Amino acid sequence: MEAAIKDNKTIENKRKRLIFRSLHRGTKEMDIIMGSFAKRFVSSFTEKELCDYDVLLTHNDPDLYNWITGRELAPQNINDMSVFKMLQKFKLNI
Repeated sequence: MEAAIKDNKTIENKRKRLIFRSLHRGTKEMDIIMGSFAKRFVSSFTEKELCDYDVLLTHNDPDLYNWITGRELAPQNINDMSVFKMLQKFKLNI
């Protein structure tokens, strides 16, 4: 039982870290897009989705912005992520 509590705490810490990183990207546009998206969806992400979103956040703002807005094609590994597809749909609503 204690392992489950520790795992839940670790996952919650990861959620908080991802939301913080999303809100503090470096450019105002990406702070708004990624921060709003994270606040809305990260709390319901599965562990796989959390890991995929973590990978997304490792990319720089200009690339992410261009991929999200469709100005450039995202690499296949990014394009295949369900969280990336959610993010592309989400940006249309803000």
